[in-house]
Amino acid sequence: MIATIIQRAVMQGTPLLFGSTGEILTEKSGHLNLGIPGIMYVGAISGVAGAFLYEQSLASPELLNPILAVLIPLLCSLVGSTLMGLIYCFLTVTLRANQNVTGLALTTFGIGVGNFFGGSLIKLVDSDVPSIALSATSNAFKTELPFAHSLGWFGEIFFSYGFLVYVAIIVAIIASFILNKTRIGLHLRAVGENPATADAAGINVTRYKYITTSIGSAIAGLGGLYYVMDYANGVWSNNGFGDRGWLSIALVIFSVWRPSLSILGSILFGFLYVIPTYIPNITVSDKKLFEMLPYVVTIIVLIITSMRNKKENQPPAALGLPYFREER
Repeated sequence: MIATIIQRAVMQGTPLLFGSTGEILTEKSGHLNLGIPGIMYVGAISGVAGAFLYEQSLASPELLNPILAVLIPLLCSLVGSTLMGLIYCFLTVTLRANQNVTGLALTTFGIGVGNFFGGSLIKLVDSDVPSIALSATSNAFKTELPFAHSLGWFGEIFFSYGFLVYVAIIVAIIASFILNKTRIGLHLRAVGENPATADAAGINVTRYKYITTSIGSAIAGLGGLYYVMDYANGVWSNNGFGDRGWLSIALVIFSVWRPSLSILGSILFGFLYVIPTYIPNITVSDKKLFEMLPYVVTIIVLIITSMRNKKENQPPAALGLPYFREER
């Protein structure tokens, strides 16, 4: 039972880990991207569209190539979410639009795009239920390590996941290393703390903001793809993503802008999300209270870090502030 709960918590937390890692990189450049929920939604529908077109091009499901079944939706997801990140960059970096308003507009836009194309694909298959089932592609994404079940509970906890779970953890570790141990990370943190000083030191502020935000958006988009192809078994239904995009943003605060801590935070959030399922005779209202707990925990962490006022636990000083080179 415990191994199963941990496994479900990891699976539930993986989309949050992708989203929070991408948002941490974006915020380290000084940009608050509240469009993460919409970007994750677009990443999901882009991958679904790619997988749908590939499956439809086959004469029979037996002809499906597992490598192409993974690569096509993966690349489509990366392209779609990166494009959303570039739109955000153009509006907030080049045009210096308000970051909060732009992010919220991007979320609304992304969900609308996802529902529009999702609804269109559902009409193409003429399904009796309002959803698309991409079972063959999902099986390729959910392929587990062959020795997982032979290791008992240890294998179930550590080795019984699709490859995107391990990708999420590796990406978070690499992001943490780059931010803390490399010159690129030093320059990026300088851009987020004081872009005018970074600019005077010869750092191309605009380039760092564009590249980091685009990469962060691409990573966040993979969270949406994972949710559909792995967690939801390849089933797409409009508005089925829930509040996972917002939980990803909450996880950024919970992990105090550290990708390495967001790995543990995502598992905790996933645990709080799934634990009501294993409580007997729980009411709907009690279940809603459990779903609130990640936000409550985030608020508590925010209060504690604000009271302690340690520099390393605070957001970048220039977060949310537009930078205009001629004003320095």
